[in-house]
Amino acid sequence: MSTERQPVYFALNGEEVAVADDGASLLEALRDRLGIRSVKDGCSPQGQCGCCTVLVDGQPRVSCVTPVRRIRGRSVVTVEGLAGAHRWAEALCATGGSQCGFCTPGIIVRLAGAQHRRGRLDDGMVRDAHKAHQCRCTGWQTIVEAAVSLPALPAGRDLDAAAMRASLEGGVGQVVSPEVALGAGGFADDSSPPDALVAVRDGSGEWVVAETLGEARIAAGKVQGRRTTAEARPPIGLPEGRFDLTLQTSWVDPGYLETDASWCHPGGAPASPLANGGAFGGKLHSEAGSVARRLADEHGRPVRVLFSREDVARMAPKRPPVAAGVRADGSGMMLVARTAGIADAVAAVAPGLEIREVDIPGPPTSASIRGAGWVEAGVLLHLGAGAPLLSSSGAGASASFDGETVTATVRCGQPLDEVVLRSYCVGAAHMAYSWVTSESLTVADDGEVLDLTVRSLGVARAVDTPRIEIEIHDDGGPPVNGSDAVFAAVAAAVWRQRGLPPVWPTG
Repeated sequence: MSTERQPVYFALNGEEVAVADDGASLLEALRDRLGIRSVKDGCSPQGQCGCCTVLVDGQPRVSCVTPVRRIRGRSVVTVEGLAGAHRWAEALCATGGSQCGFCTPGIIVRLAGAQHRRGRLDDGMVRDAHKAHQCRCTGWQTIVEAAVSLPALPAGRDLDAAAMRASLEGGVGQVVSPEVALGAGGFADDSSPPDALVAVRDGSGEWVVAETLGEARIAAGKVQGRRTTAEARPPIGLPEGRFDLTLQTSWVDPGYLETDASWCHPGGAPASPLANGGAFGGKLHSEAGSVARRLADEHGRPVRVLFSREDVARMAPKRPPVAAGVRADGSGMMLVARTAGIADAVAAVAPGLEIREVDIPGPPTSASIRGAGWVEAGVLLHLGAGAPLLSSSGAGASASFDGETVTATVRCGQPLDEVVLRSYCVGAAHMAYSWVTSESLTVADDGEVLDLTVRSLGVARAVDTPRIEIEIHDDGGPPVNGSDAVFAAVAAAVWRQRGLPPVWPTG
């Protein structure tokens, strides 16, 4: 009797398809065998980010933890086969509910499915549905607004000007269009050729190359890491001296969802891992591209290089921890994990602080992470100044938080597109709130990262995020980044509302 497994037949967006029954996940089958690149891999195989959500027989399912054999004879719908998908995409573009667009295809699938089952969605339903999803860019609110009202994209809106504003805020060239919300933002792995080899890291950090992602993971033999039960704590002690205000921060991960990826033809130029988003500075120096070029040259074939979520947790740069004390006259001292460029970043906004870099075991750090160093210093000094907080770009922002609503005002030159500027400022306010109250990464005394899942990062969920109101003032000057100033101002406002506890996250 033959032991060969029969192919798995199922309906994909209304058409019957077949894939091999070889232990692959539904996500791998969709992306690598059937060419459906709208489903994204932000944490596979953790099943925690929601980026790979599809409908199976009308019910939302996270495809990265669903064996393909489990959907034999069933119906699978991705955003490509979703009735009304473009209306959802236009709504997200109209409110600024999609920035990089990595997470939104899965969100659209879940929300459209919920709307089909329940009818009109309200704020609470949408926020509750987002418990299964992560979005680092938008701060949820603009997605909620899109889902509740499904607004049409205004005729005549200048999407080129919108892209210019998005590029200023994101730090890299970006596209603004409804198609971005459908996952077509140009992410590196989405454009990889079908005959490319796949490279993943094994447990020792070496690259393992195979014909398919499944085969590469088996050959790597790496056991997926989980979240630790150990408690995160600040790794740097406070400086000696008498201070009026002190602050200690923990390790913090930028939390971008598209894990580092690239691909390259032999002798070619590797695909950029930045794609349609800047990853908040976390991927500016990613090795994914250089590794793809090297492996493609070695194997004489195109090679895809894919970081796992665990790789990002262990090896991608973090926000450098600080321990600082300031006095009422603006003098003081900041101890900060040794990081290239961090001293200059702090000195630019806090010339009265003495800065000492210290060596501590832990993951790599980067001064390119959003506002690293200067925001912590700016927050400490801003609390005694009362004036709007100025960013390194020259933008100014002020903020308040009453426990229910964050209110922020920003001046950053000509808005170019108020929808996009508001979206980035809402996202920055959410990031600041989350950073001060709940984000940390547990690192052992020997420097080993112990939190290895996307849910370990402590990013505030939609249901836990306060209302955010943004007021934009056009001061007539040249447009500059404004969301970083909002990030700093909201961090100060949330800390003040929490009573200025000396350790972040405040809980």
